[in-house]
Amino acid sequence: MQNTNFPAKTQFQFRDRLFKAIFGRDTEQSKRWRLELYNALNDSNYTDPDALELNTIENVLYITMKNDISFLVDSQMTLYEQQSTYNPNMPLRGLFYFSQLYQIYLTKNNKILHKSTVVKIPAPNYVVFYNGKKEFPERKTLKLSDAFDGAVKSGSFEWTCEMININKDHNSALQKKCKPLYNYVCFVSRVNKSKESGLPAKDAVNEAVEWAIGENLLEGFFKIQKEEILGMILTEYDEELTFRNWFEDGVEEGIEKGIEKGIEKGREQAVLDSVRSFYSNGVSIELISKSLNLTPEKVKEIVKDVVIA
Repeated sequence: MQNTNFPAKTQFQFRDRLFKAIFGRDTEQSKRWRLELYNALNDSNYTDPDALELNTIENVLYITMKNDISFLVDSQMTLYEQQSTYNPNMPLRGLFYFSQLYQIYLTKNNKILHKSTVVKIPAPNYVVFYNGKKEFPERKTLKLSDAFDGAVKSGSFEWTCEMININKDHNSALQKKCKPLYNYVCFVSRVNKSKESGLPAKDAVNEAVEWAIGENLLEGFFKIQKEEILGMILTEYDEELTFRNWFEDGVEEGIEKGIEKGIEKGREQAVLDSVRSFYSNGVSIELISKSLNLTPEKVKEIVKDVVIA
């Protein structure tokens, strides 16, 4: 395959990785912040950070699924995810993820399903924190049933996802109750604002990190983890311009699908998925070839089995 210069990561992921670095690590500091976020969301008053048993799945069956933070507390299976692009398929993604969590839980606790009594499992709690550019309400419940292709009996086979807008000036009460979340939102907003004002990505990130250090955000986390944070974010921005040019070609919907898949499947798979997505959305072979630096023959080979509805 030709060199397509696709990045392994994109600008959309740095908010996710930073969110997980803050709330999803097995450190005393991260445990405290995770507990504070949980209490703020649930109006609870837990005081023991170890009461939240971290059980995030890493590199298992759904290795391509982007996940953030999962933990058990008070007979509840909780999953927190961060999203900077609106994805209506989060309920289905969550269903897949929770099925793995429950299988692990049953095995770990020696629970057997083939018995005459009900096997008790923790209740699911699925929250997605949204901080993308798309206009979005303060909160929105996404339902799996919205994706059903065909009528089903009302109330049957439902699975939901609670999406919470954490952009600056949204859900202010929640951010006031959870200072780590507020600091995270302030930092992301600072980076975005600097970039929108015309600063190059590298300068915008450096400026935001220095500002965060000066403000002592997250109890000095940005000072201690400065090099890691800079590396985490700057690599995400390396080829932002490439993606922006795609949007300007007027095939935004198809490109978003390609990007979403490419993020999860890696560079080579991203090319295949992007080509097929573009083609199925009506983009010409010539434009695909030019945009992705592929020969027309290669594009034709990739899309030969694609059926356009």
